[in-house]
Amino acid sequence: MSTLTHCFSTLGCPDLSVHEAAELAQTYGIPAIELRVISGSLDIPQALAAEFGDPAGFRHWLENTPIRIAGLGTSARLFGDENLAELEQFLPWAEAARVPFLRVFDGGEILSDADYIQAGERLAQWQADRQRRGLVVDLMIETHDALAQPAQLSEFVTRLPTVAILWDAHHTWAKGGADPLATWRSIAPHVVHVHVKDSALRADGRHYVLPGQGDFPMATLMPLLEAAGPVPISLEWERHWHNELPPLDQALQAARSWW
Repeated sequence: MSTLTHCFSTLGCPDLSVHEAAELAQTYGIPAIELRVISGSLDIPQALAAEFGDPAGFRHWLENTPIRIAGLGTSARLFGDENLAELEQFLPWAEAARVPFLRVFDGGEILSDADYIQAGERLAQWQADRQRRGLVVDLMIETHDALAQPAQLSEFVTRLPTVAILWDAHHTWAKGGADPLATWRSIAPHVVHVHVKDSALRADGRHYVLPGQGDFPMATLMPLLEAAGPVPISLEWERHWHNELPPLDQALQAARSWW
């Protein structure tokens, strides 16, 4: 039996409320959802306030539903000129719901030594503040931009050995050209969450397709993920950005062949 926690990102059902996304998860026997878009809005704190009133209302609802929240997706970036100040508005909601992680993008392109140093300082400051305030929630850094490149990702986890990684397995494969099995072996101790999706290469480039209809090597990756223990594996169906894609329920149905 699988030890993985299957979930999906609400990026795939951007018009649904949290209640409706949870109902969809229950329909497909999925125990968790990852919040990125709610009722058409990327402003998660504002959307949660509109739906639940306050963090206590959100907590009360979660205490009475079998669905849990695997993570909240912020738009903050670790590399670059931005700071992590926008995370503050997420914290009351994350703490009330006992959400384990806030997603932070990596950002950047070609990383310099100064970039690694700055990222380390930002994460150290975050951890100091987290400890001081007694926060449960932590940060996971997504392999979306600079960290989709395998050499930079390897350097990043070497320099920051306690960092938590949200591994977008498709991005490091399609954008970074890396064998997912090799990537997994190099970063496995750091991975706390995994994004999966499928795509096919066509004459005009690579396009997302339903799980199992593309060439992402999921069949060879799954045994390694299974052996790793209870890491959440999330279907990131990017319908919010690619509205030509079929509805999420079709993708969830197709994903049953994966898990």
